[in-house]
Amino acid sequence: MPGYTRRPEWLKLTPLNPTTLGDMGNLMRTLKLHTVCNSARCPNRIECFTAGTATFLILGNICTRNCTFCAVTGGNPRSPDLQEPARLVSAVEKLGLRYVVITSVTRDDLPDGGATQFSRTVKAVHEYDPGVIVEILIPDFQGSIPALQTVIDAHPTVLNHNAETVPRLYPKVRPQADYRRSIELLRRARQLDNKLLTKSGLMLGLGESQPEVIAVMTDLREAGVDFLTIGQYLPPSLKHHQVVRYVPPAEYEEYQNVGREMGFILVVSGHLVRSSFHADEAYRRATRRESGKTGLSTSVLPKYWNFGN
Repeated sequence: MPGYTRRPEWLKLTPLNPTTLGDMGNLMRTLKLHTVCNSARCPNRIECFTAGTATFLILGNICTRNCTFCAVTGGNPRSPDLQEPARLVSAVEKLGLRYVVITSVTRDDLPDGGATQFSRTVKAVHEYDPGVIVEILIPDFQGSIPALQTVIDAHPTVLNHNAETVPRLYPKVRPQADYRRSIELLRRARQLDNKLLTKSGLMLGLGESQPEVIAVMTDLREAGVDFLTIGQYLPPSLKHHQVVRYVPPAEYEEYQNVGREMGFILVVSGHLVRSSFHADEAYRRATRRESGKTGLSTSVLPKYWNFGN
């Protein structure tokens, strides 16, 4: 098939389990909620659902953008549901979550890009239990600083915004986004709250070169980003942007080493790494570093992220 690249034998995916999918799906349907795990067809969703966790997708499941890598449906979304934050808290309670990851579709149709709904949701979780750690994965809000301030004022612990790929590929992969706007958003987040932990993520295998990846890592670190995730892009269907290359395990280790030298608190790099996958473990391990230590070795990472060990 033209443009098709066969997945290597060493890249093993967890088989889908209908029972596990059904149980989480039933809970989300009952509470009228969505997960990015299902909407984006994440390859790790069975592992996360089996562990009783998921990444919540607020503001509906219809996106106003059409990124060529993403399986989330594009179109005209409905108005924000003011009861959604309370229902999400119900899910947090039923799942017994102590670390909650919240993301959204991109809502360019809203004046604030959906920032107010993020704020309401984070505050609702804090009101339910101030001890629950909240990580938010936000869109770019079209560069709006007031929108960014709105979500920061809700006091999430971690603010994530994914760069996704190198700037040269943005026109093909993220045609409605802007690389510099994303970098500036992360920079301003750190300036607005220097206690906030910031995070970003990259997909590999879209056609980028190693120097381009390292250049993005440099931009992210200069913007004050603390955590970085790097994983293999896997197309959700044949209609989406196809894989140009499957990155070998040794290359992920190289990026870990480069990132550590740059001063990232933590770089999680591996073929099945996703920005929200085991986010709680990455956060807790990273924040347990010794006093005065500026970086962490790959020994703090889950074993299946340590290639060649």
